[in-house]
Amino acid sequence: MILTVTLNTALDITYRVGALRPHTSHRVSDMAERPGGKGVNVARVLAALGHEATVTGFVGGVTGRAVRERLADSPGVRDALLPVTGPTRRTIAVVDELTGDTTQLNEPGPQIAPAEWGAFLDHYEELLGGASAVALCGSLPPGVPVGAYAGLIKTARAAGVPVLLDTSGEPLRRGVAARPDLLKPNADELAELTGSHDPLRATQDARRRGARTVVASLGAQGLLAHTQEGRWRAVPPTREHGNPTGAGDSAVAGLLSALVEQLPWPDRLSRAAALSAATVRAPAAGEFDRATYEKLLGQITVTGGPTAA
Repeated sequence: MILTVTLNTALDITYRVGALRPHTSHRVSDMAERPGGKGVNVARVLAALGHEATVTGFVGGVTGRAVRERLADSPGVRDALLPVTGPTRRTIAVVDELTGDTTQLNEPGPQIAPAEWGAFLDHYEELLGGASAVALCGSLPPGVPVGAYAGLIKTARAAGVPVLLDTSGEPLRRGVAARPDLLKPNADELAELTGSHDPLRATQDARRRGARTVVASLGAQGLLAHTQEGRWRAVPPTREHGNPTGAGDSAVAGLLSALVEQLPWPDRLSRAAALSAATVRAPAAGEFDRATYEKLLGQITVTGGPTAA
């Protein structure tokens, strides 16, 4: 079982409009609601790849009930979310059908009480007992300590469970110092962490700060991996057009599934890059266009190797 942690789960609401124009009203052509949050998206992709996935984090209120109801319709995903008093947040994505651009509005999330955080720590430690890997994903809701991910990383490492971190800002800075097995930032998050906009230099610096392996998402430029074994870059043949929301989460799912399957690094990166690109062609985060994925899987260009470390 692969465990994904989404402390700030969400009800993802996607609106599609013909063209998004400020200061005007819009007629929505299509609307969808799905369980969301980065780790939930990761779990749904893992399940689609044939892996058993368990999601945990906080859930509460009317929106929380909607998340759990929709999560029950996701085959292969086990719900281990912990109920809290505050309501689960909503995230609103507005897709401009004319340009393909997406505008995202993210609520902050529920206020987590100290007792609720303490209950989660016990719950998390219990779940680790059956996990082959764990992903710590996304933002922290109000009330959760800013060093939460650092503590969760140490707990996973003590249990002998490989741990991936995918977050940003101060939680990322503190988390990387706890030595996660894999860090998966995007280009902006990596630059914020290291102060460098040169991906090669920044991934090396992130490893010096504590991450054992860094795989950076670089948008249309693919993925850059700096590992203990070497350095690789994986680039899709073309840029896919569509909704990029969740592309990074699909890359995480590709990396985690390949880690559990003990694939070599070029194959791990090919899978992650193909999934990320195929998600751009899907209607929402947590999904990927399987035909695009299968087509791209054999077309990803992977360069580098062990001698490049």
